[in-house]
Amino acid sequence: MVGSRTLTAAAGLLVSLLLSAALWLYFDTLLVFLFLPFVPFLFRGFGGNDGPTIRQECPHCGFQATSEAYDYCPRDGSRLEEPES
Repeated sequence: MVGSRTLTAAAGLLVSLLLSAALWLYFDTLLVFLFLPFVPFLFRGFGGNDGPTIRQECPHCGFQATSEAYDYCPRDGSRLEEPES
């Protein structure tokens, strides 16, 4: 199955190509293709990403890790635990 990032990139590319083609037909110049890479930035912020998910937490100092790369707290060296929901 195709991920949401791939679908977003494909939709941004399609919209930017359609916009560039419409501007090319309207202004009759190829200079509008210079703006092609910047069109996907118009849709930034509409993804619905609520932020990173906290996977592990230090019981002593409150350090929160958002990836599985941490097993121990970098501040005090104690083992990280799964946060309670």
